[in-house]
Amino acid sequence: MKRDFIHVDDLTSDEIKTVLSLAQEVKAKFQRREDYRPFENQTLAMIFAKPSARTRISFETGFYRLGGHAIYLNPQDIEIGKREAVKDVARVISRYNDLITARLFDHAHIQELAAFATVPVINALTDYNHPCQIMADMLTILETRGHLEDLKIAYVGDGNNIVHSWLRLAARLPLHFVCACPPDYTPDAATVQRARDAGPSTIEILHDPLAAVRDAEVVYTDVWASMGRKHEMEVRQKHFQGFQVDSRLMAAARPSAIFMHCLPAQRGLEVTDAVMESPASIVFAQAENRMHAQNAIMLFLTGRT
Repeated sequence: MKRDFIHVDDLTSDEIKTVLSLAQEVKAKFQRREDYRPFENQTLAMIFAKPSARTRISFETGFYRLGGHAIYLNPQDIEIGKREAVKDVARVISRYNDLITARLFDHAHIQELAAFATVPVINALTDYNHPCQIMADMLTILETRGHLEDLKIAYVGDGNNIVHSWLRLAARLPLHFVCACPPDYTPDAATVQRARDAGPSTIEILHDPLAAVRDAEVVYTDVWASMGRKHEMEVRQKHFQGFQVDSRLMAAARPSAIFMHCLPAQRGLEVTDAVMESPASIVFAQAENRMHAQNAIMLFLTGRT
């Protein structure tokens, strides 16, 4: 049966742990420069409605190093949902390629793509969520702390697609997740309730960053205006006053707390340069682990483990 990765909780808790373990194994193979080519003679179609440096580089490099060939399809190549129906794109590309990854605006498009594709589809980001990023984040936390137990994550900023992915993860793995955001920028209410109803995690939505980061093991932030929202930046800067992650905010977390950002960062807005360059910052390990986590997801979905 075909498996897709559209949301983090498309995987069971045991499967999430399996993928993280696989990511560690594949990363070690890469570091040893082993001749490991499970995707030899395979092709990956990468549909990008939203451009991105890290997502393209990590998928394209990772699939190449696993022996395959990745094909980048830019927004002009496939105007998905505009020039051609999503279900038609899904069925045509499936006949050419062994895997599909897509970075899209409309979450309904990735869901339709998965419904009609006959090969595995991986969500490389939508306006609703970003599951590959959260898998990379968990891999980085695991590497840094050595375990995932007693994990309090304090996210400070916009209740965006990163927050939704953390909430979907909280429905699978037990953690304490706190989102500190301005009142008008809260995450999707249904996704919050879904995470709370699932049971394993403690979920809090607050409007006080200092309260949110108290005793946190991880302090996380993202840009205040994601792609497609840049025109709102002037207004958002006013609303997000007090939500910058600076040294004062980091000092309120645990002494061992780490700082995370999914990048690109706007230094001086959501985070200071001092925090980005501090010993607590693991943002570039996060960026590297996008490739290793995504490789593991592709291997898991295709049964090449």
